[in-house]
Amino acid sequence: MKNTLAKKIIRLLGKAALAFAGLSIFFVVLFRFVPVYVTPLMLIRGVEQLASGEKLQIRHRWVPLEEISPSLALAVVSSEDQKFFAHSGFDFESIRHAFEAFQRGKKLRGASTISQQTAKNVFLWPQRSWVRKGFEVYFTLLVEMCWSKRRILEVYLNSIEMGDGIYGAEAAAQFYFNKRAKDLTAPQAAAIAAVLPNPRHYVANPPGPYVKSRIGWILGQMNRRGSIAELSDL
Repeated sequence: MKNTLAKKIIRLLGKAALAFAGLSIFFVVLFRFVPVYVTPLMLIRGVEQLASGEKLQIRHRWVPLEEISPSLALAVVSSEDQKFFAHSGFDFESIRHAFEAFQRGKKLRGASTISQQTAKNVFLWPQRSWVRKGFEVYFTLLVEMCWSKRRILEVYLNSIEMGDGIYGAEAAAQFYFNKRAKDLTAPQAAAIAAVLPNPRHYVANPPGPYVKSRIGWILGQMNRRGSIAELSDL
């Protein structure tokens, strides 16, 4: 009797795993071509707003990468993931450094790449846990296999949280600087990138002391890199 029950449970779990794999692959392939108009994070933030009695506020407008300033692409790569075009989804050196620092008693800092952040934003929930991290690794591998770097960056720039209720480059550009994302200057792009570590706490305009210092550092990194020339090769 116990063996029969165990076999049924194993069979059920196997079917569930196959269904999950099939659905996840389907949506990853779909979003290679289709704009991502809404993400789990947007829905979760919306529910949080309503639950706390706030007005529902989700600012988001999908635009193709060609309508986003190259300065913003350069700014986020310079600030969030300088090895973006070289790695296959994971920056193992940064992960090792973060783990070594944690072992020395320092606060555990993030070492997520743009690919990992994109996978998390589009397919998963924001709360940290080992379960979510495991799914994040899985979806990051799928995204890297199915999407080009250009597509990953396009989805990232359109879905990342850039302020309280603000998602993506177009909404952020209009909210902070009253202009289109394609018209952002290098300092404005750096200001938006500067708030990404905690976009619901920091604002790009007017910037506080921390954001100002981040803007200066990001602009320095952008000047060192010079351009986002890798995009022309993709």
